[in-house]
Amino acid sequence: MKPHEEWLFKAENDLESAKYLLTSPKPLCDISAYHTQQCAEKSLKAYLAYCGQEIDRTHNLKMLAECCALIDKTFYDLIDDCIVLNPYATLYRYPEGDLMPEKSSIVTAIAISLKIFNFVKSKISS
Repeated sequence: MKPHEEWLFKAENDLESAKYLLTSPKPLCDISAYHTQQCAEKSLKAYLAYCGQEIDRTHNLKMLAECCALIDKTFYDLIDDCIVLNPYATLYRYPEGDLMPEKSSIVTAIAISLKIFNFVKSKISS
């Protein structure tokens, strides 16, 4: 597999994990939230890898989308979605503040991560 294909493979697994954890007999919304952010992060890193760019070790989706937008300005269309998912990298991973997001928030987060995943796939395949 090429590096961008590996990133997409891992992104898709994060997306499927988020869906599974949300719909399991005991929904794990906190962990599902994390995987939505990870799907988006790995998708954006896949695009950067596809374009031969160095990939920063960051979880900041907005920054990653802006790096992608330097190559293809249409990535600016994802900035608002990245801002929504950005907090899920850490927000529910530790016992500070809210412990569990609302299920409806995670349904939205999954839709956003799927949108970013599909957007990147379409850019790579075209």
